[in-house]
Amino acid sequence: MKANAGALPTQEMLINMGPQHPSTHGVLRVILRTDGEVVVNAKPDVGYLHRALEKIGERVTYAQFMPFTDRLDYLASMNCNAAWAWTVEKLAGIEVPERAEYIRVIVCELNRISSHLIAFGSFTADMGAFTPFLYAIRERERINDLFEEICGNRLTYNYVRIGGVSADLPDRFLEKTKEFLDYFEPKVPEYNKLISYNKIFVHRLANVAVATPEDAVGYGLTGPNLRGSGVPFDLRRNEPYSVYPKIDFDVCVGTGERGTVGDCFDRYMVRINEMKESVKILRQAIAQIPDGPVMAKVSRVFKPPVGEVYFRAENPRGETGIYLVSDGTVNPYRLKIRAPSFVTMNIFEKITRGLMIADIVAVIGSFDIILPEIDR
Repeated sequence: MKANAGALPTQEMLINMGPQHPSTHGVLRVILRTDGEVVVNAKPDVGYLHRALEKIGERVTYAQFMPFTDRLDYLASMNCNAAWAWTVEKLAGIEVPERAEYIRVIVCELNRISSHLIAFGSFTADMGAFTPFLYAIRERERINDLFEEICGNRLTYNYVRIGGVSADLPDRFLEKTKEFLDYFEPKVPEYNKLISYNKIFVHRLANVAVATPEDAVGYGLTGPNLRGSGVPFDLRRNEPYSVYPKIDFDVCVGTGERGTVGDCFDRYMVRINEMKESVKILRQAIAQIPDGPVMAKVSRVFKPPVGEVYFRAENPRGETGIYLVSDGTVNPYRLKIRAPSFVTMNIFEKITRGLMIADIVAVIGSFDIILPEIDR
């Protein structure tokens, strides 16, 4: 029981938000301890979707694990495919043809736009604005059409291979991609007019759940959630891999545009602005892509040398790090995946204290978490 001078005595209440809840972006349970509408503590409870992906990775061959990476973050399957390939190639010292690397960057940036569109659409729906979600799905369908043309799938792709990609680009794929970019680029300002600067939407997000730059770094945030706190760290720029050193783009950071640096609005706007930067990356990659093979020569009985490696890639939700140990056999000896959504939840309890219950939904949406990646 709580009693303040001149105020009615109150009693804290324990509320389960989830695990089946429309605004938790997956099977997430948040244990809320509240004093009226005010959140005293919000503790995330994860693990409802655990599938033992890392243990599975130690029981199948390196190539056989590729389809499982699609299920790590199903909204960014191409990025997860590529991260696994880059890790194994670093371990085995495989040199990938340049055309294949450009293709990987093209499909990864298309998937980044697709993922951020879902982040934008689902977040605004969480806030009560359903129409923007339809806009996001409309644009994402065009990207899915491109992916279906390149590999036959629209969600889990299994397109990247250790040593390259499974097939070269189909006829007119690059032209169709440029047509999509010409169509999509003017849409981003439309989103801003439609919802980003809507007075109610801004009021729901500005100055809410501020993650200071120091806390963002200290709690291990990465990707848009780290950059939303004003920290200009992007692996594509700071530790460039593949053909990213040949491509020019800006690192988007939170600026406190409508409130405080590191609030929900900044995390949202970083993703909006990153879609524009992905368009810039795609135009350069399409212009620079060379002719040539799309697969290196890799033994069918693939046995990388004994050793260990750590590789990290800039995926839509942040740094996907893969630690891999080889004992010289066809199966990995040890696999550990650092999933950005899982690490992001570390700061959740701290920055939600004192918020309203409705703000919890805004915080989850601004983090753009996905539960298969958290639970693995």
